[in-house]
Amino acid sequence: MTTIREIGSLCVTDRDGYIINHSDWNKINPIFLPVIYDVINTYSTHLQDDLHSVYIRGSIPKGIGIEGVADLDTIAVTKQNPNKLQVKRLKEVEQELNQKHTCVDGIELSFYCVEDILNTSSFSIISFILKTHGICVFGEDLIPQLPRFRADEALANDHLIHLQGQIKNANEDLQDNFDIEDIKDCCKWIMKIIVRAGLALVITKENIYTRDLYPAYKLFSKYFPEKENDMRKALEYAIIPIIDTNLLLSFLNEFGTWMVSEADKWLQFYNPNRELNMKLSSN
Repeated sequence: MTTIREIGSLCVTDRDGYIINHSDWNKINPIFLPVIYDVINTYSTHLQDDLHSVYIRGSIPKGIGIEGVADLDTIAVTKQNPNKLQVKRLKEVEQELNQKHTCVDGIELSFYCVEDILNTSSFSIISFILKTHGICVFGEDLIPQLPRFRADEALANDHLIHLQGQIKNANEDLQDNFDIEDIKDCCKWIMKIIVRAGLALVITKENIYTRDLYPAYKLFSKYFPEKENDMRKALEYAIIPIIDTNLLLSFLNEFGTWMVSEADKWLQFYNPNRELNMKLSSN
């Protein structure tokens, strides 16, 4: 049985309910600085003049990243959309970086156009992540220009409206798949999505949010005690992914289908028109 560490925290909010970003450059453990600088150099080399700025998020800029365990999640903002060759090359370089740096468990490279980041009339998960969890490590910092965010319907909607399609994609990826690392990646990815979707179902009841999996699981279980064992299993699979595709497909068919049904009920109440990105509440 997987031992689950009771770690993680809820996002702190100000008196108006807006999420406060506690990430800070000064909190970063120096052990992670070489890989951060290498990532910046990688983006600069391959995107060149198209690179606007680079951000990191997750446990490392919060000062709680554990050497060899923490992931380095990075976001490059570009002046225009990268071409297919740049995208292909960055994915190849991502693998090289992962092999090179053992102080982190994984490195994720991603990129978004500056126009998409600054389109702030509707909810954007990337703008949300930057504003509430990210820090700028290169270029002009866009974070001060982004709107503030609450733990509300617009945030919950982003986790729930894509859930059915994400589970469908996971099912397709796992069918007749014999690549062990690919199976593990898919398992970890979809189980994190399910745990966070579980929290999204109760965001409007608690008006709190977290990216951390354990407190998300606990909050879900508070309102759905009859499904606690299933969500705990999703949490376990997210922490230590399994490679038994039959077991994974069975779990997704059963608990995944139930989650989609609950998401549909939530959407019918809060977003009957199925807007992909709900309007933001007034800042």
